[in-house]
Amino acid sequence: MEPNTQKSLPENAYTTLPPGEIYEPILPASAQEPESTSRAVFWGLALCILFSIASAYSGLKVGQVMEASIPISILAIGLARVFRRRSGLLENVIITGMGGSSGAVVAGAIFTLPALYSLNLSPHPVQTIFICLAGGCLGILFLIPLRRYFVREMHGRFPYPEGTAIAEVLVTGEKGGSQARLLLKATALAGIYDFLVTTFQVWKEYLDFRFLPLFQELYDRGRMALKFDAVSFILGLGYVIGLRSSLILCAGGFLSQFALVPLVWMLGSQFPNVSVYPGTMPISSMSAEQIFRSYVRFVGVGAIATAGIFGILKSLRILFGSFAIAARTFRRNGEAAELRTDRDIPVISLLLGVLVSALAIGIFFATLDASLPIVLAGTALTIVVSFFFSSVAANAIATTARNPVSGMTMLTIILSSIVLLSFGLSGTSGMFFVMAIAGMVCTALSVSGQTITDLKVGYWLGSTPASQEKVKFLSIVAAAAASGITIVLLSRVFQFGDVIPGDPRAVLAAPQASIMKALVEGFMSRQPVAWLLFGAGSIIALAMEMIGAPALVFALGMYLPLELNTPALVGGYLAHLINKRGDALGGPQGRSIKENGIIIASGFMAGGAIGGVFGAALRLFPWYAEDLVKTPFYEHDMASQMVSLVAFLGLCAYLLLTARRHSDREA
Repeated sequence: MEPNTQKSLPENAYTTLPPGEIYEPILPASAQEPESTSRAVFWGLALCILFSIASAYSGLKVGQVMEASIPISILAIGLARVFRRRSGLLENVIITGMGGSSGAVVAGAIFTLPALYSLNLSPHPVQTIFICLAGGCLGILFLIPLRRYFVREMHGRFPYPEGTAIAEVLVTGEKGGSQARLLLKATALAGIYDFLVTTFQVWKEYLDFRFLPLFQELYDRGRMALKFDAVSFILGLGYVIGLRSSLILCAGGFLSQFALVPLVWMLGSQFPNVSVYPGTMPISSMSAEQIFRSYVRFVGVGAIATAGIFGILKSLRILFGSFAIAARTFRRNGEAAELRTDRDIPVISLLLGVLVSALAIGIFFATLDASLPIVLAGTALTIVVSFFFSSVAANAIATTARNPVSGMTMLTIILSSIVLLSFGLSGTSGMFFVMAIAGMVCTALSVSGQTITDLKVGYWLGSTPASQEKVKFLSIVAAAAASGITIVLLSRVFQFGDVIPGDPRAVLAAPQASIMKALVEGFMSRQPVAWLLFGAGSIIALAMEMIGAPALVFALGMYLPLELNTPALVGGYLAHLINKRGDALGGPQGRSIKENGIIIASGFMAGGAIGGVFGAALRLFPWYAEDLVKTPFYEHDMASQMVSLVAFLGLCAYLLLTARRHSDREA
C-alpha cells in the first residue's frame, strides 16, 4: 500500500483541465486504502437510520429536512479517532455517503407519502417502505451511467458547493494543523450564528427593508419585494458557487420577483373579486409571496423542465460512451481495464437492476387492482420520469446545491394525472396511483442529487466509485425502512396537514405533502392545467440556451425564493475579491489565500448545517418556543433588521480578513 503523503486537494481540484491534463486525486488509483470495511458500513448504516428518523419527524413538523451529509462528515472524523487503527480517508467517505442517504430518502418520502394519509387512503406499511425503496434504487441506477459526465468530463465546470464543503471537511480534519483550526473556528462561528438566528428571536433572519418608505411603496404599488436571508450557510454556499453562477441564479430570481410578480399583480388587480386558476383567491388580495407561489413558480417549473431536456441532450454522448466502455469490459469476460478510481458497477448489473426494479414496481401497481394498461402506463411513467429527473437533479446539485424536488414532484403529479385520466383512472384510486408514482420519482431525484455529490467527493479524494455505489444501496434500504416506519408510526399519533373535525390527534404540518395533496385532488377532479405558465417558462429556458447562458441555473433562480439567492450573490462577490487578491499575489501565498477562503466558506456551510440540525431538533420538544431567547429590540422591525444586516456584514468581514491574515502568517 502506498503511503498517503499528500495533505490537501490538488491545485486543479476546482478548475477546468487543459487538454491532455488528468486530475490526480489525493489517493492515486494505484493506492489500496481500506474503503467499504465492516466498520465503515456499520457506522454509515447507524448514522443513516438515526438521521432518517430525526429528519422524518422534523420534516413533517416544520417542513425542514436535516442537511445530513456535512454534519456526518464531521462525525466521521471524530469516529476515526476512537479506534486503535484510525479510520482512513476513504472509510470516512463511505460513512459520509451512507449516512447522507437519510436526508435524500426522507425528502422524497415526506413530500409525498403523508398526502396518502391526509386523503384517508391508508397505505399499508409495506407499501410506504416500498415506495421509498424503489425510488431510491432508481435514483442510484440512473445516476451511475451519468457519473463520468458529471464527475470526470465536466471537472471544474460544476462547483459542487456541498461536495466542496464535505471534501474540505474530510481533508482538513484529517491532516490537522492550522487549516484544521481555521475550519473549526469558521464552523463554530457559523453554527452558533445560524442556530441563534434561525431558532430564537434574537434578530430578524429575513431582511425586506420595508421599514424604508421607498421599499414599502414599491411593495404596495407593484408587489416588488426584495428579501434577503442573512445566514452564514447561504453565504458560504454562494462563495463556493462563485460570482458568475450566483449572478445568473440571482438574475432568474430578479426576473421572477421584479418582473413577473408585478406583472401578475398589475393585471390581477384590475379584477378585485375574481380568482384566476391556479390561484384560489383574487390576485388583488394576494401578497407577493402568494403570487409567486400561485403563478410565477409554475413558470419556474416549466423553465427547469425545459432546461433539464437540454441537459439530457448534452449528456447523451457521454452516457452512450459509458455504456460502450462497460460493454467492452463485459465482452472481455469482466476484466476491467479502467483505473480503480474510474470503475463503476458493471453495466449488466445496472440493466438487471433496472429490470428487477421495473418488475417490482409493476407488481406493486398490479396489487392496486388496476388494469394491465394502467399498470404498464404507471410503470413506464415511473421509469422514464425518474431517469429524466435524475439527470436534472444531478445538474442542479452540481451547480447550486439546490435540488428542485418540490417543482419536479409537482410536474410528475401533473404528467401522471394527465396520462392516467386518459386511461379512465380517477377518484381515490387515481389519487393513490399518482401519489405512488410521485413518491418514487421524488425519492429517485432526491437520491440521485445526493449520490452525485458523494461520487464527486470520492473523485476528488480517490475513492473507488463501484465501492461507493454498492454500499449506497445498503443505505437506501436502511433509510427507506427507517423513514417509512417512522411515517407509519407518526400517522397513528398525528394528523398530517389540515385539522380533521372530530379527530383528537395533534397536527403535523407536513407543508410540502399538503401542497401535493391539493394538486392531485385538483387534477383527479379534472381541473384545467396551467399550460400557459409552464409554456412561458419553457420559452424563457429556450431563450437562455439561445444566448449561451446556463439555462438550468437561471431556471433555478426563477423557481427558488429570492431570499435564498441574494445572500449567495454576496458570497460569490467575496469569492471574486479573494480570488482576485490571490491571483495578484501569486505563488504559495496567493494559493494559500484561495485555499483559506474555500476552507472558511466550507466551515460556514458545515456550521450552518449543524446549527440547523440542532434548531430543528429543539422544535421536536413540547417546551420549545422561539421566544425562549428574545432580545428587547426583536419586535422593532427597523432595529432588528439593521442588527441582522450588521451581523451578516460581520460574517463577510471575518471571511475576507481572516483568509488574508491567515495567509500572511503562513507566508
